[in-house]
Amino acid sequence: MVTTLAIDCGGGGIKASVLDEAGTMRARPLRVPTPYPLPPALFVRTLVDLGGRLPTADRLTVGVPGMIRHGVVVSTPHYVTRSGPRSRVDPDLQAEWSGWDARGALADAFGVPALVLNDAEVHGAGVVAGTGCELVLTLGTGLGSALFDGGVLAPHLELSHAPVRWGTTYDTYVGEPERRRLGDAFWSRRIRQVVDGLRPVFRWDRLYLGGGNSRLIRPEQLARMGDDVVVVPNTAGIVGGVRAWELSVGRRDART
Repeated sequence: MVTTLAIDCGGGGIKASVLDEAGTMRARPLRVPTPYPLPPALFVRTLVDLGGRLPTADRLTVGVPGMIRHGVVVSTPHYVTRSGPRSRVDPDLQAEWSGWDARGALADAFGVPALVLNDAEVHGAGVVAGTGCELVLTLGTGLGSALFDGGVLAPHLELSHAPVRWGTTYDTYVGEPERRRLGDAFWSRRIRQVVDGLRPVFRWDRLYLGGGNSRLIRPEQLARMGDDVVVVPNTAGIVGGVRAWELSVGRRDART
């Protein structure tokens, strides 16, 4: 039986558990606050310390916010800041993270094959049915996204950075600070407006809304989105750590 250490990295917290081949957790999930400032070396130590509190595993899956290509960080929105999401960007941290081989560093640190993807992609791996066009949007500190066609993961696009209004990105428009400012009722209406606006762009067969804040969407707004929109548990960010390896076949994203 192959076991997987799955780590879901967010702007406010980092969660982990060990799963078997069926995606069943073999240990209670653990969570630690995301430390700031966070250079890559501290990121690795934080994950190693967290993993050390769980049973040993045969392989590692890590979901990281931002643009990840073949395990290399192109950009990450939170970890380059001085004190966390929405704080000032540190140019030195930005330089350290840009082009950093996260997959290689983590595979070496843990001593097992590693897979590093965008966190919404790992989340999506845990929920998609594998048929038709399926879009995953994660609602948390900001907005994450992943697109699947017939279970095949499409190249990652940072939808969160696209403008939704003049001078406002999706990340800012529906992220946690705006939810707190608006309250759940008005924020839920805003989520429905975003879904309505994206529908003609993607023409999905199924849209999954995940992430920690998806459970806060008001039922009346969810009902107005349609039967093709489903809220999924936030635990998918960890459970997807197993299925992500199946999605990666042929992509050569795993380092042995």
